[in-house]
Amino acid sequence: MIVAKDIWKSFGKKKVLQGLNLEVEAGETVVILGRSGVGKSVLLRQIIGMDKPDSGWIEVEGVRITDLKGAKLYRAIRKMGMLFQGSALFDSLSVGENTAFYLRQHGDPKTHKPLPANEIKARVAEALEMVDLKGTEELAPSSLSGGMRKRAALARLIVYRPEVLLYDEPTTGLDPITAQHINRLIAHTQKALKATSIVVTHDLVSALAVGDRLALHDEGQISVIADPKSFMKNDHPVIREFIKNASFNHDLDALMHVPYPAEAGATS
Repeated sequence: MIVAKDIWKSFGKKKVLQGLNLEVEAGETVVILGRSGVGKSVLLRQIIGMDKPDSGWIEVEGVRITDLKGAKLYRAIRKMGMLFQGSALFDSLSVGENTAFYLRQHGDPKTHKPLPANEIKARVAEALEMVDLKGTEELAPSSLSGGMRKRAALARLIVYRPEVLLYDEPTTGLDPITAQHINRLIAHTQKALKATSIVVTHDLVSALAVGDRLALHDEGQISVIADPKSFMKNDHPVIREFIKNASFNHDLDALMHVPYPAEAGATS
């Protein structure tokens, strides 16, 4: 379970988070929907311990992340993983080396002991196959399309099977078909790992595709949080704006279950 309580964060005179409260149950996917620049990514950085709030606190599975520093913080967050908006692949490393990075640096995520090279190779191959990038170990990140880079970054994340997954605008800059493929992979990954996930986005279609609950981030707070159907019926002006701007003409029930390719019998 993730709990953020009365989080305040400012950058100079700009107030970004203003008493924000959020609870995410274990095993669920909560999508935080909001306009660009409102502080959605800032919240993720607070949750994973990359930044500290000015006041308030965050707990992940009973551990108060905001009180920790150094080795204690590292031990608390090593069961967490984040997919960054720009993928954040190391351009000097191959796809396989990127995927293996955590395991080579930190060893087995459960025992924290070094892993033999053949075990790392097998886990990397499994992670890449899971995101439909089988056989790409030797490729350079610069040779990948935008969608492939997102999938490679996801493989690097899931190779160590984190219990908490954070996604920062996972479909930004992708065409609709590729974005739907990423949505399927997010849903499949959550199911396979039984992880607790938070996705931040300004893409309403993606939010509906992956979220168990949707939360509106507006004016530094979570203004609305509800299941997808209830969220879509809410009269909050920002939600109505999202629906209008998305030219929303989709079947809601169909959007809320985006099958993985093996489940649908097709690939993207």
